[in-house]
Amino acid sequence: MYKVDSDFATEFICDAEILESLDCAEKNKNNLDVIKNILERAKNLNGLSHRDAIILLENNDKNIEQEIFALANYIKQKFYGNRIVLFAPLYLSNYCVNGCVYCPYCFANKNMPRKKLTQDEIKQEVIFLQDMGHKRLALESGEDPINCPIEYILESIDTIYKIKHKNGAIRRVNINIAATEINDYKKLKAAGIGTYILFQETYNKKNYEKLHPSGPKHNYNYHTEAMDRAMIAGIDDVGLGVLFGLDSYKYDFVGLLMHAEHLEKKFGVGPHTISVPRIRPANNINLENFNSVPDNIFKKIVAVLRIAVPYTGLIISTRESKEMRKEILGLGISQISAASNTSVGG
Repeated sequence: MYKVDSDFATEFICDAEILESLDCAEKNKNNLDVIKNILERAKNLNGLSHRDAIILLENNDKNIEQEIFALANYIKQKFYGNRIVLFAPLYLSNYCVNGCVYCPYCFANKNMPRKKLTQDEIKQEVIFLQDMGHKRLALESGEDPINCPIEYILESIDTIYKIKHKNGAIRRVNINIAATEINDYKKLKAAGIGTYILFQETYNKKNYEKLHPSGPKHNYNYHTEAMDRAMIAGIDDVGLGVLFGLDSYKYDFVGLLMHAEHLEKKFGVGPHTISVPRIRPANNINLENFNSVPDNIFKKIVAVLRIAVPYTGLIISTRESKEMRKEILGLGISQISAASNTSVGG
C-alpha cells in the first residue's frame, strides 16, 4: 500500500506505485496534451509529482526534449544563476564489512589494500585541499564498526574544523557514511556537519537485496528509513542519490522522487541535494552485469529532476567526463566534486 508519509520504507517507496507510475508514463508518453499541461504547470516553479516527471522522461519527441532542456536551464538560472558549488571528497577509510557486488570496497575483495587515515594524515590531506582553494569537504568511508566506528568519524570532523591554514578553514563538512541510529545522528548534528548524504543505490527492494547479499547494508528497510532517523535526530539537511545502472533507471528515477516527496510530506522539508552518479568500471567489477545509462538518457534525467525539484541542489561527480560535465551544468547541476580520488589518502 502506498502511503507517502508512512514510517515504513515499503509503503513510502511502494513497488506497486512505481510500477503503476511507469505504466501511466508508457500510456501517456506521446500524449502531447498531457505533456504540454505538465510543462505549463512546471513553469510555476512548484515542482512536479513523480508521475508527471516520469511521463516527461519517457517522451521521445525531440521538440519536447528541447523544451525540457530549455525549462531546466531556466530554472537553474532562476535559482542558482551561474554559481556552481565545488566540494572535495575526502576518503577516510576503505575498511568495509558489506558484500556489495558492485563496489571495490566490498569485504570479498581481497585484492584491495585496506587503509584508514590517522588524524595527522587527515590534517595533511585537508591542508593540501585548502591550498587548492577548497572550503567544503564530503567525508567518505566504508562501513566497519570496528575499524571505522562513529567515534572515529566524530574525531575526524573535529580535527578538520580545527585546522587553520593560510587559506582560512574548511567551512562545511558533509558526511557520506552508512545508515546508523538516531543517537549517532544526534552526535553528527552536534559535531556541526553540513549535509548527511546516503545513497540508496537502488530502490528496487528485490534487486537491492541481491546487490547487497551480506553485511548490515543488506537490510533494505533499515537503509531506506535512515533519512527519517536522521531528521528525527535534528538533521534537516540530507542528500539523496541512486547509482544509476544498478537497476532500471526508470524505476530508480521514480523511487528517488518518491523519497523526496516522502521527506517533504513527513518532515516539511525535502532533500537538500540529490546526487546522480552512474556506475563506472572498478577493480573486480564486471559492468556487463549492470544496466548502462546512455548519455542522452542521463542528460534528460538531470533536466527532468531539475524541473521536478527546483529547490534541490543537484550533484554530479568527477566520474563523468569533462565534456559531459560542461554540457550538463546547463541542464540543472548546481554542485560538482573536484580534486576527487576514490583511494584513501589519494
